[in-house]
Amino acid sequence: MTDPLILTMRRDIPAAPEQVFDAWLDPKIARHFLFATPDGDMLTCEIDARVGGRGLIVERRASGDARHRLLFEEIDRPRRLVFLFAADPAEEGQWTRVTLDVAPAAGGGTHLTLTHEMDPEWAAYEEQTRHGWTMILDTLSRTIGDDT
Repeated sequence: MTDPLILTMRRDIPAAPEQVFDAWLDPKIARHFLFATPDGDMLTCEIDARVGGRGLIVERRASGDARHRLLFEEIDRPRRLVFLFAADPAEEGQWTRVTLDVAPAAGGGTHLTLTHEMDPEWAAYEEQTRHGWTMILDTLSRTIGDDT
């Protein structure tokens, strides 16, 4: 068996850990940053925030509708959130795992560590995936900073 490709990103966000954590599970907030692009139109942001619950986020883009599916494995507010992730047209069995570790940052705010474990077959998408998470984390920081 081949080891997974692991992307790790860290970000300090000027908001309380509870606020950062809750943003990922509140559809009213998540729709502004989670898989949202500058030119897209968010059509659906449904989140069933419980272990075993699912999420569906659909954004209309120039290239067509982008569908993102989530399946929550661990919810430990406000410290840790683990979910399986698939971007359609992936098949149900083609999940990757995303882990968010949330901790108070020295001097205030939150230190967020995002770890995305992907099957090595997705290695060609590493840079695109890293870019996507960077955009999401940047937008998250702006969104909760604006008290949206």
